[in-house]
Amino acid sequence: MKFSSRLFLAVLVSAAIATAAPAQAQEPAQAPAPGNPISDGSRMMFRIVSGFVTKSAEKAPEELYAFRPTPEVRTFGQLIGHVADGAYLICAAAMGEKQPVEGIEKTKTTKAELVKALNDSVAYCQKAYAGLTDATAGQELPFFHRKLARVSILDFSTAHLYEHYGNMVTYMRLKGIVPASSEKPPARN
Repeated sequence: MKFSSRLFLAVLVSAAIATAAPAQAQEPAQAPAPGNPISDGSRMMFRIVSGFVTKSAEKAPEELYAFRPTPEVRTFGQLIGHVADGAYLICAAAMGEKQPVEGIEKTKTTKAELVKALNDSVAYCQKAYAGLTDATAGQELPFFHRKLARVSILDFSTAHLYEHYGNMVTYMRLKGIVPASSEKPPARN
């Protein structure tokens, strides 16, 4: 493994541990199901990344939702809508269901509407992750004109969230706002 790949992995794991610790302190402890390291790891990464996305969407002021850094890109609000649409699309595929909600990016414009739609889409995905076990992880399902393992579809959901979280971070930083993954954890007593 190249040094840069190891460094990236170390930073990612460190960020995951740092951000998961405060969240775990507030949530009741949930023991992972025995013998499910693949699905538990996939679930953990989704929880971390979706937490970054939802916390940043909630933190962003209303005026940021209309902000577009250049004419060629989505507004921050459209980005949130796109992420919500994608979550429904991808997680529905992982559950073998029809996408239950569509068109958020094109129909919702206010922060309140978009944050609710985002939170609802994450909750929908949490159902898909809750049903994932190592025994079902390899089940192949239709996904974008091919068959893909259920866990790979769900990992695509996390990757899509992380990709667009990177966009969100840029939009927020341009406006002097610290995104969720860069916030200092609360002091422990």
